[in-house]
Amino acid sequence: MVSEIGLGGEWLERHTTEEVAAIIGYCEKQGINILDCWMSEPNVRSNIGKAIEKNREHWIIQGHIGSTWQNGQYVKSRDLTKAKEAFNDLLTRFSTSYIDLGMIHFVDEEKEFHEIMNGEFYEFAHSLKENGTIRHIGMSTHNPRVARLAALSGKIEMILFSINPAFDMLPASEDLNDYFESETYKEGIGGINPERAELYRICEQNGIGITVMKGYAGGRLFEASASPFGVALTPVQCLHYALTRPAVASVLVGYDSIEHVDAAVRYENATEDEKDYATALAGAPYHAYSGQCTYCGHCAPCPSGIDIAMVNKLYDLATMQDDVPATIRAHYKNLSANGKDCIACGGCEKRCPFGVHVIERMRMAESLFS
Repeated sequence: MVSEIGLGGEWLERHTTEEVAAIIGYCEKQGINILDCWMSEPNVRSNIGKAIEKNREHWIIQGHIGSTWQNGQYVKSRDLTKAKEAFNDLLTRFSTSYIDLGMIHFVDEEKEFHEIMNGEFYEFAHSLKENGTIRHIGMSTHNPRVARLAALSGKIEMILFSINPAFDMLPASEDLNDYFESETYKEGIGGINPERAELYRICEQNGIGITVMKGYAGGRLFEASASPFGVALTPVQCLHYALTRPAVASVLVGYDSIEHVDAAVRYENATEDEKDYATALAGAPYHAYSGQCTYCGHCAPCPSGIDIAMVNKLYDLATMQDDVPATIRAHYKNLSANGKDCIACGGCEKRCPFGVHVIERMRMAESLFS
């Protein structure tokens, strides 16, 4: 069980041993219990290791296989000798005998995915799991096509994936830089890219957890001038967007200070208005999500007590299959109210920022599940 707000370690590279200890100690006090360390730089590994040494069992650690330190710099490597050396270095500097989530590091090309999964690199990861050095095998990627392959492989249990409302609009790319280029976001792009929406549903159906990186898009979403939407979002809104995607377990946030931790964990006590990303996106001058249910919950409250967002999510999951999975049908039937209870009052449709035809969706759901 992981905290839905996690710790992404990258920004800790620029801090002293004492500062790292202070930030990690504060995260512990706030209930954060999942930590991602993809970085290969020795000092930050040692500093994190010292900070968690006395409370190792508190932390669920995501450690990466294939992130190496060569000639004083980070290198992504598939050289098994170098990958083994770097992974052993992580264990040593963290003073631990195991890593909870062993992540095959940074796989954005489909060709590389197949080479890894059918070769000695995956076999090494599998051997680590068999001997208890890692508890679960995961993979980090920014490409929804690679993530989809991983989710369907039967060999990957956890995916570290980049999720935010801007990236979610874009088609798959094998070049991470595309997601940060302003020209990538052209007029006419709108709503969640179908491949990404399908990925989240596949993960949900198959019990593959997603941990989220780049939930703030590198901070670009905090300024209207830098955001592709032309409006600014808050950390709480970005977190809520990511956490309402199917299969998402935790958003790993980079912290440069105690104040950054406070800004993220404030999500736990935020009001629905403060979490509301939907109104901001719907009113943005660019790239509206028109017609798509994003499970934002704006449709509530329903006079019949229907959890409309959940019914929509179950409907979307079910329609991916030729036959409705028994587990999803059971979940729908066990809701205290569902599509059959819709009285077509229309209040939900008036409140929906994206113009979703909720009444029709409720009828479709009941027809499908009955």
